[in-house]
Amino acid sequence: MTQADRPGGMRAAVQETYGPADLSAAPVFAGGFINFGYWRPEDLDGPPTVDDRIRSQEDLYRRVLGTAGPLAGGQLLEVGCGLGMGCALALEEYGPARVTGMDIHPQQLERARRANAHLLTGAGAGAGSGDGAERLRLVRGAAEDMPFADAEFDCVYSVEAAQHFDDLARFAAETARVLRPGGRAAVTSFFTPEPEAAPRLAELLDTFADGLDIARTPAELTDALARSGMTGVRCESIGPSVWPGWDHWLSAQWKPGTWPRNFLHAWEQGLLDYYVITATRR
Repeated sequence: MTQADRPGGMRAAVQETYGPADLSAAPVFAGGFINFGYWRPEDLDGPPTVDDRIRSQEDLYRRVLGTAGPLAGGQLLEVGCGLGMGCALALEEYGPARVTGMDIHPQQLERARRANAHLLTGAGAGAGSGDGAERLRLVRGAAEDMPFADAEFDCVYSVEAAQHFDDLARFAAETARVLRPGGRAAVTSFFTPEPEAAPRLAELLDTFADGLDIARTPAELTDALARSGMTGVRCESIGPSVWPGWDHWLSAQWKPGTWPRNFLHAWEQGLLDYYVITATRR
């Protein structure tokens, strides 16, 4: 059964975590970006601060958007936009004509509309049905079935959402379809370098045990992008800039031996890593 076949188009863990449970309100995700962060070496010196945490999440977006080439004047799509904080950052710092934020969860989109009301213009802008003049558009859709026309975007990017996607091959095909020739895809998330690591990850980490996160290798996405007509597919580990800083931040709220601290252990054991994957549409 795919996401599209399920009630609400989501697995139960995804529906709960980003709906009633509202992960964006958790203190570990200060600032509302909902990602593990891209940390500077100096962040590991001394107690972590909320300002450091927010900047780390912003820097993960900058790390991804910076790989996508010039974005000024372009049409951008964020897949799995959450509260739209990354969309707002892209608009402010990279100068695109418009950013479309797409998310599968209606409650997330409603929160995003409230958080970014100042960027939404026109009566229909919040629903993605404005006249095209708005710089931010928020739309409900699944990564495997994007509600957009062919060749609509210059860049498709996704930050720490691909671990939730049911079907990476369909996501890759949809990414290629909605990109214009020469358009760029940039995806960052955590994957397992070991194809047989899923049972061990489920033992270490509750998010893999309850089905929120799915254990896949980065090759599953890079191969799918290549099969979908993308060229120059690249995969780069950025784990050293993610996992130690993430664990340092967690240490202020979670004791050693609690399951969230096992993300670092999983990385140290070679069971999990964090990657940036990029490709260009032919």
